[in-house]
Amino acid sequence: MEDPETNNIHSNIKWIPLSITAEYPEGDLIGKLLAFSSMVPHALIVSFITLILFRRDLHTISYLLGLVLNEGINYVLKHTLRQGRPLVRPSLLHEYGMPSSHSQFMWFFTTYMFLFIWVRLRHISYTNTIWICIWKTAISVACLVASIIVAIARIYLQYHTASQVIVGGLLGSVLAISWFLFTQFALTPWFPTVASWRVCEWLLVRDQTLIPNIIWFEYTSHRSESKHRSRKLVSMKSQ
Repeated sequence: MEDPETNNIHSNIKWIPLSITAEYPEGDLIGKLLAFSSMVPHALIVSFITLILFRRDLHTISYLLGLVLNEGINYVLKHTLRQGRPLVRPSLLHEYGMPSSHSQFMWFFTTYMFLFIWVRLRHISYTNTIWICIWKTAISVACLVASIIVAIARIYLQYHTASQVIVGGLLGSVLAISWFLFTQFALTPWFPTVASWRVCEWLLVRDQTLIPNIIWFEYTSHRSESKHRSRKLVSMKSQ
């Protein structure tokens, strides 16, 4: 049970809302910055949806489905364990804090991204090795730092206890490894078949598994098509 004096201190703090899941103590600059970091999962979801709309890649869709499943498991655990948060906030959607959904989301995202970059994309390391290692390392470190900051933010802003954040992080990592293995060995062999379905052709959904460097592939394809159309246009004008 919380100490009454601690409850009194909490009640005297004015919390400034940034969103439903991010509030910070008035006048606390560090708290404000950490509150902004708590919205990283929301930004990632928007980025995923945008990426899927523009790229229509089956593995990206699978990645997002894994994140959704991860959130569903977190919801079930929260309402099964029913462990309270260190500070009660009326604005929250639910009062339970074990495990931390922010921590679980971020560590799922980071662990899966790490596996995707270093395992799934290992076949593109045969060229420009130094630069590929640099960008792979940079992305991995950025994801790791973001996950750590979000975890610290949830404790600092009193949304979760340290144990709730740690359990969320561990669970997210385990689920990410499991989902990656499931995608790699169970789903990926079916991607060419799924991509050939009429509905996927209509939605322009594609399987990019066998393309080692999609950015370079799209760049060279665009150049080749542009040159072909230019030559065709010149030929038509000369007739």
